[in-house]
Amino acid sequence: MSLRNNSSLVRILALIFAILPLTSCHEVREYADDPKGNFEALWTIIDEHYCFLDQKGIDWDAVHSTYAKRIGPEMTREELFLVCADMLDELRDGHVNLSAPFNTSYYRKWWSDYPQNFSARLIEESYFNFNYRQSSGMLFGILQDNIGYIYYSSFSNPIGEGNLDNVLYFLKNTQGLIIDVRDNGGGDLTNVKTLVSRFISEPTVVGYISHKTGPGHNDFSEPYEITYNPADVGRIRWGKPVVVLANRSTFSAANNFVSIMKLLPGVKVVGATTGGGSGMPFSSELPCGWSVRFSACSMLDANRESTEFGVEPTEGCAVDMDPASALTGHDTILDFALTLLQTPQE
Repeated sequence: MSLRNNSSLVRILALIFAILPLTSCHEVREYADDPKGNFEALWTIIDEHYCFLDQKGIDWDAVHSTYAKRIGPEMTREELFLVCADMLDELRDGHVNLSAPFNTSYYRKWWSDYPQNFSARLIEESYFNFNYRQSSGMLFGILQDNIGYIYYSSFSNPIGEGNLDNVLYFLKNTQGLIIDVRDNGGGDLTNVKTLVSRFISEPTVVGYISHKTGPGHNDFSEPYEITYNPADVGRIRWGKPVVVLANRSTFSAANNFVSIMKLLPGVKVVGATTGGGSGMPFSSELPCGWSVRFSACSMLDANRESTEFGVEPTEGCAVDMDPASALTGHDTILDFALTLLQTPQE
């Protein structure tokens, strides 16, 4: 089944989320609004609906045994929250959050143990002398040796079709384009589709999505194709070489963008492996009213490979930003991309 446009994707995802509570034939249990009841409800929600337990090799039963010992009838809500948050950290997933009125849990180690590899100030000052343009959430301009550059900080920032036409028209005479999505934490997949459509010339399968069909860890539907169409006739499309810059803080929708672009002709990914986050988030609620958000639908790239653990740079294009060079005004990842685009392509 092909998802020919974003509205089709939205309709299918809405259907998937609507039927999630109905996909299992087992008895639906009710839990008391006390420490044990809320803990058991949270553990069961993840056990039945989280989509990466087996892929990540997580023994969720063993996790239950470990954290259930920390639950007591007299514990405060704050204490319960900390135990539940620690348990969710076992999933190693930046899409997983537990939200209470007084706190929201967040797994930070998916990026915190890695080099940052990005400084917006360094680029604005050393490469543009602060003489850059901005439009529709994008910072853009022309770098040395006639290379176009776009920095897109978040896929939460809407991309207007007219704005994108103006940006690409301004860069039309450059010999290549750098799209920088370092430190882009994701956002709306609609904006991924809008941007990708400028780099394809025909309907293109960009990935697959599957949903849970039951409470078992491997109860999934067959993957559905996700197909993007090229930009409408009259819109500006880009046919010259492209380099995408990524780092560990490239996550979720930005991770999806990198996975799509990497497999397109004439595109290379430079920098570090992205932060991953390939699942479509879904929310549920505990008896106490706290909400939990987690990955419930698995997304694959066009080669049917999971990108949950991140997208690696193109072979030979793994580069870190050298701190000593940064002090002298050089972003070694950006410099590598500039050299790559100035080198004749085979």
